[in-house]
Amino acid sequence: MSESTQQSSGAVLQRLVLPADADFDTLPLYVESGVALPGPESVPGKPELGEKRSAAENIVHPDLVRGRRTLSVPAGTRISFATYFNAFPASYWRRWTSVEKVTLRVGIEGTADVIVYRSSARGDQHRIAKETVSDDVAEFELSLANFGDGGWYWFDVVGGHEDALVDKAEWSTAQEIVDPGRISIGITTFNRPDDCVLLLNSLASDSDVLNIVDKVFVVDQGTENVEDAAGFAAVSAELGAKLEIIRQPNLGGSGGFSRAMYETAYEVGSKYVLLLDDDALVEPEGILRAVAFGDLARTPTIVGGHMLNMHMKATLHAFGERVNKYRFWWGADPHTLNSHNFAEYPLRSTRWLHRRSDVDYNGWWMCLIPTSIVREIGLSLPIFIKWDDAEYALRARESGYPTVSLPGAAVWHVNWADKDDAIDWQAYHHARNRLLAALLHSPYPRGGKVVLESMQTQLKHSLAMQYSTAELRLWALQDILDGPDHLHRTIKTKLPEIRAYRSTQDDATMVKDPQAFPNTKRVKPPKRGQDPTEPKGLIGRYSGALAGMVRQVQPVRDTSRINPEARIPAMDAKWRMLSQFDSAVVSTADGSAAAWYKRDRKRFNDIMRRSMTMHEQLAQRWSELAKEYRAACPEFTDPKAWQQTWSSGDEH
Repeated sequence: MSESTQQSSGAVLQRLVLPADADFDTLPLYVESGVALPGPESVPGKPELGEKRSAAENIVHPDLVRGRRTLSVPAGTRISFATYFNAFPASYWRRWTSVEKVTLRVGIEGTADVIVYRSSARGDQHRIAKETVSDDVAEFELSLANFGDGGWYWFDVVGGHEDALVDKAEWSTAQEIVDPGRISIGITTFNRPDDCVLLLNSLASDSDVLNIVDKVFVVDQGTENVEDAAGFAAVSAELGAKLEIIRQPNLGGSGGFSRAMYETAYEVGSKYVLLLDDDALVEPEGILRAVAFGDLARTPTIVGGHMLNMHMKATLHAFGERVNKYRFWWGADPHTLNSHNFAEYPLRSTRWLHRRSDVDYNGWWMCLIPTSIVREIGLSLPIFIKWDDAEYALRARESGYPTVSLPGAAVWHVNWADKDDAIDWQAYHHARNRLLAALLHSPYPRGGKVVLESMQTQLKHSLAMQYSTAELRLWALQDILDGPDHLHRTIKTKLPEIRAYRSTQDDATMVKDPQAFPNTKRVKPPKRGQDPTEPKGLIGRYSGALAGMVRQVQPVRDTSRINPEARIPAMDAKWRMLSQFDSAVVSTADGSAAAWYKRDRKRFNDIMRRSMTMHEQLAQRWSELAKEYRAACPEFTDPKAWQQTWSSGDEH
């Protein structure tokens, strides 16, 4: 079938795409076979999964994939494109863009039935149309009028008496794009040269993406330069003048991404800047979809891509994320479920996936930002890491610019469960940046519950013998109390200070050799011969908290300094468990090392005393600090302020 047969007028919104490697892990995101019916209806606010399917059920064999846009359909077989990457998220286009109708074109070689379905926001399925096609293109005009709250379109192909071929398919609109967008891509990297080269290769592999790219900025902030990695020379030759390496001091994600924003908005002038994590792998087709969505959005819109699990490739991290402004904490849209595995629970049988998720922000693992927004509201906060993406979207929303997490645009990224970012060196940034974001955007007196929860978190870390974590959080509180001048001034120096401090702390000293620690030993045998477990239920948790507090006034057993009392896996290392011991060896989340936690009465009392004093100060000064930070925000997000921060060690 010729390209001209498939060419459409207007704008292409989405094309059929299949995985380049066509393995079993990724195929459920692209194509299925057979029939999948909706699961039970969910209770409002409590989404439920449909019926779980076996690993072999509805899975298409990889041999049927004949190319990125071509799939073989065996005789008598039903193939469904009601999948994450190939169903059309109609409700998102209906809500946020000016598109009112779409045209679906499906090219068929041989003879096959093309059947079009739609879903409602409740996940009910409706058959819309059917056409039998022989060596031709099936064409369907479809309205978006009934997709106010949710729903998707998709199509199935049923083979006839002989094998057939789906040869390209696309969803388009007759509406012309007045100002077709070009993009520059910003990748921030720190000592991940091999991962960065893989990402560059995935971009270079798609000529359609490269056709709309002005520049690919790699902001290299590490000591292991991407230019020295194997394969860099080859991918650099493919990208040519589009690739630009910028070296600068390690300013974290906010410093690297702000640099990419600045270069795109003020030097290159692209319509969009696309931010990508260096250790992500992108589905290039999603970039084209995000740009088309941005081009047709009613107002300048931040268009985010979802995060899929790098290690379980059919699993979606989150379908939509929001910020609870009373607690000022991020989390999943309450109508969704995290870590959704499409291989087990496909789109057709999972009702909650059909309700549109309207988000507050999208992570900067993949995020398309109009440069008009950048020029109006400034660059990222100078906060190194954590909360930069969420705060930026909140700031944009306050200026009238929404964020949309667009299904079918995604990257694969390592799961957060494999990281210790809440207790390692990033604990400072978690605490400081959450409070900063709340000071800038919380609508509640004294920030709602954020000060109280900060104090509660201090208690939990201290009961868990994570004294270095609690101390770093006190550093964060002090910097917040000192005012906004510390932001740019400390962004280069804070991490070295944190690492120097942590190198002297037992709970932060990670040992890779599992035999490096003495054997566990307890003075008293476990009660009833059973090892301690985390308290269950509300009463158990309160009892555990009380017991942990009582333990803090008791002397530390001398034997706990000679032998750890327990070995605790990372998944069990909660404060309610750790507070039962005077010492314990605790594993890291990725299982590569462990640290020996040791209870210290004097440190506990000191940290609690200072924590109470500083949180009281924060609560009393909240209104004053909020006014101060909000007034200063345009200054510390201004490109001129960032330019001064970049200037030291800057090298193109």
